[in-house]
Amino acid sequence: MYDLNGKVALVTGAGGEHGIGRAIATRLATEGADVIVNDIVSNPYANNPTGWEGAPSVVREIEALGRQAMTGLADVSDASQVERMVHEGLERFGHIDILVNNAGSRPRRDRVPVVDLEESAWDKEMNINAKGPFLCCRAVARHMIDRGEGGKIINMSSTSGKQGRPRFAAYCASKFAVIGFTQSLAQELAAYRINVNAICPAAVDTERVGYIVAAMSSEEISPETWRDSERRAQMIERQAKEIPFGRAAQGADIAKTAAFLASAESDYLTGLAITVAGGSDML
Repeated sequence: MYDLNGKVALVTGAGGEHGIGRAIATRLATEGADVIVNDIVSNPYANNPTGWEGAPSVVREIEALGRQAMTGLADVSDASQVERMVHEGLERFGHIDILVNNAGSRPRRDRVPVVDLEESAWDKEMNINAKGPFLCCRAVARHMIDRGEGGKIINMSSTSGKQGRPRFAAYCASKFAVIGFTQSLAQELAAYRINVNAICPAAVDTERVGYIVAAMSSEEISPETWRDSERRAQMIERQAKEIPFGRAAQGADIAKTAAFLASAESDYLTGLAITVAGGSDML
């Protein structure tokens, strides 16, 4: 266990029921942190048949753990919304010690060959996956520097940020950018005792998987009902056979690495891009 008592974390993209963001937000709370739970809207998966309520559900989970939490709605690709969210978080808690840039684009028209890739689809990937971390890091790092107490910044990249994949050009470019940005920022902020690292998961069993499958399939697939479908079960089973540990990744697997990077145990680590893939990717 890590001691995050007295710390405040901002976790972006944390409104999904099965998402990495929720797993990280609740894990940091378990370790003692209060949490600002961000997403672009209160419930990013409003058509989810389980009745999941999004960010408010995560806030209630954190409060049930005995920690404080608040919802911070913002489009991370919009500078004014990011600044407002950080300001509201600081008004509530007084400081932000941990930033987890987890928000990611929802796969749609970008999962095509480059010759068929629309400029707007490219821009959306870059705006959310690369510009979003930049804007959030800029806003929070300014506060961390002024406060003079150090801090932890964790950017979510991907194994696709280390190796390109066909039909993923825009996504890969955005995640490669996150790693380069992380390395540059780590060097700039080291003097202020602010650690900046990236996590690079392989495929994780979240709501986004249904959107990836729908975007790449010629069939009519409903992302909202994907989790309960036979096709999902078959895909997860196929993935498990290709992973040395014999199972697909869950959000909790990524959250464990995030908790370590958010803690004092990682004080001498910065500029890293840590692969979390169960042995399927070893770059």
